[in-house]
Amino acid sequence: MPEKKLKVLVVTQYFWPENMRINDLVRDFCERGHSVTVLTGLPNYPEGKVFEQFQTAPECFNDYYDAKIVRVPMLPRGKRSIDLVLNYFSFFTSASFFGAYKLRGEQFDAVFVYAVSPIMAAIPALVIGRLKKAPVFVWVLDLWPETLRAVGVLKKPALLSMVGKMVSWIYNRADYLLMQSHGFFKDVQKYCTKDIASHRLVYFPSWAEDDFSTSATQGSNLLARDDTVFTVVFAGNLGEAQDLPAVLDAAEKLVGKVPVRWVIVGDGRMSDWLSQQVQSRGLSNVLLLGRHPLEEMPGLFALADALLVSLKTNDVFEKTIPGKVQAYLASGRPLLGMINGEAARVIGDSGAGFTCSSGDASGLANITLALAKMDASQLKAMGESGREYYLNNYSKSLLLARLEDLFRNATLRKANH
Repeated sequence: MPEKKLKVLVVTQYFWPENMRINDLVRDFCERGHSVTVLTGLPNYPEGKVFEQFQTAPECFNDYYDAKIVRVPMLPRGKRSIDLVLNYFSFFTSASFFGAYKLRGEQFDAVFVYAVSPIMAAIPALVIGRLKKAPVFVWVLDLWPETLRAVGVLKKPALLSMVGKMVSWIYNRADYLLMQSHGFFKDVQKYCTKDIASHRLVYFPSWAEDDFSTSATQGSNLLARDDTVFTVVFAGNLGEAQDLPAVLDAAEKLVGKVPVRWVIVGDGRMSDWLSQQVQSRGLSNVLLLGRHPLEEMPGLFALADALLVSLKTNDVFEKTIPGKVQAYLASGRPLLGMINGEAARVIGDSGAGFTCSSGDASGLANITLALAKMDASQLKAMGESGREYYLNNYSKSLLLARLEDLFRNATLRKANH
């Protein structure tokens, strides 16, 4: 007897046409025959203003691979800190009221929260989950309030304590907390009551957003192959946390020592600073390609000799595995990590590349130099080792099948109570 298809509500502040891993989950669940509804806001990440193509024709963004998209009004994130606070506040309040209204009469087997910052995106999910009597799954991809303290957004203990109380309120009302890293468990448990059942805390890592190719022959419209230089690619958000000043320092240290080009693709709050620094320092070996669709990344990664991940050092970031690590491993290219903690452990365990400490520009220059001096067969072996590690630990098909089982088991538990 075939298993019952699920009706799933996904609650996420960020969704297509924004480049997010949740897009992948929604598409794959639809392709597996499940009915998926997405409650989200207006696409404005990371630029801070609503996408022009959405403003021009919003009706073109109502469906995604047969998933129904329900959008609620919200303020864009802008460029100032106050804009970001208002953006966070406007989404969870709007989704809690307008979202619940727009979804009246609908029933769901599970409510799934894509809980990157801000954690308040879980609040409308809890409201709707209670109304629909559906289990709520919160995929914890960012630690609050620890991350706010780590990046300096909140420094006053009283404010951090207030956020901590809100996080505790959310965690204790969610049916399941899914953690992207083993390093998250202790921090999450701090905000949970002692009687929270162990089966409600689940390790659930990220996967690569797309079928990243291991083929070196795949072409790219963004970059031409150049075998005379060693190509390092950094892709993703360009923010404070990525420690781009140290990346530029490393690039500067290698000028004249070895032919390396540093290709940075992405956008974010540090974009303008990065452009100014590259120009003022005369770093002709650093190429800034801007933001491009996710579909362009496999071809670009295939042209790379190494893929770079960097993150500032602190106790929170050390417990986090940036999502790009899985995409890098899946691509079958060697990795360079200027990073500490869980992500450094994964790169080391996979045999896919070299790491140095967070913020260590000299260390990054040294490991880049070491990789650049390796022959093609050694680099290929590293990439293949990373790809194998990815398939064994982060295979999307295995993870999504596991999520289906979690949803079904939760539905049964709910029905039996």
